Amino acid sequence: MKTVITMFVLLCMTSIQAQKFNGKATYKTSQKSNIKIDANQEGMTDKMQEELQKRLQKMNQKTFILEFDKTKSTYKEDVELDAPKPQVGGNRVMVMSFGGSGKGSIYYKDTQEKRYTNQTEIMGKVFLIKDELPKYEWEMSTDTKNIGQYTCYKATYSKEVENENISFINGETKEEIVKETVVTTAWYTLEVPVSNGPKNYQGLPGLILEINDGKNLIVCTEIIINPSEVIKIEEPKKGKVVSQKKYDEIQNKKSKEMLEKFKSRNGFDMGNGVNIKMGG
Repeated sequence: MKTVITMFVLLCMTSIQAQKFNGKATYKTSQKSNIKIDANQEGMTDKMQEELQKRLQKMNQKTFILEFDKTKSTYKEDVELDAPKPQVGGNRVMVMSFGGSGKGSIYYKDTQEKRYTNQTEIMGKVFLIKDELPKYEWEMSTDTKNIGQYTCYKATYSKEVENENISFINGETKEEIVKETVVTTAWYTLEVPVSNGPKNYQGLPGLILEINDGKNLIVCTEIIINPSEVIKIEEPKKGKVVSQKKYDEIQNKKSKEMLEKFKSRNGFDMGNGVNIKMGG
C-alpha cells in the first residue's frame, strides 16, 4: 500500500512540474531587402547605393520574444527596441510598409489544436487572422551545431513560392514576379522539449533556435526556462476575424493601391541631388 501511495505522489509531482513548465526565448531577426536601385541612376554612386542597402538591412533587424508552455505560445516584437531609420545624405529614405509586422502584432499558437491566431494590422486597421498551422514536411538530419549552450539538430523544408521584386531603373518602377524553390533550414534543440519556434514555425521535437530561408534569418540569443515572473499566454481577441487567405488578398490590394499613389508622385529626395522616381 505504501509503495502505491509513493508512486501516486511521484506521478502527481511530475504532472504538476509539467504544468508549470514555461519559458521565454529572445530572437534576433534580419532580412535582405528586395528593393533594388539601378547603379546608373543619375547622382547615385556605388558607395551611396551600398550605404542605402546597409541602412535598409539595419532597419530590418528586430528583436522578438517567444513566451511558451508545453502547447501554447505568443510571439511579438520587443517594443522597447526601436529600429533605426535609414538615412542617406542627411535625409530619410521613404519606407513603404503595408502592415503585417507592426509592434502591436501578436502571433498566438496552439500546437496541440494545430491552430494560430495572429493579431496584426494593415494601415491602422486591426485584423485577427485565425487559421490552421502550416504543415511542414521537415527532413531530419544528423548534422549538429551549438547555439549558445544548446546542442542543435538540423532539419530542412522545401517549398515553391512566388516573390515580388521591386526595382528602380532609370526613374521608373519595375515589378517582377519570380518563382523559386525556397529551402528553409531549422536548427532545434531537444534540451527544450516543446514543438515550437519563432513566427509560425513548429513541428519539430524541440524548440527551434534558428531559422534561415535565404532571405530571412532568425536566431535565438537567450532562453529562460521557468522564469521568476509569471508568464501568461493569452490568445489575442481584438480585430476583424479573417482567414489567412482573405488577409493576404486584402494586404496585396492595399500594397498595390499604395504603390500606385507613390508612382503618381515626382519621387522622393535622398539627398546629394539623388531623387528616386517611382514611375515616369
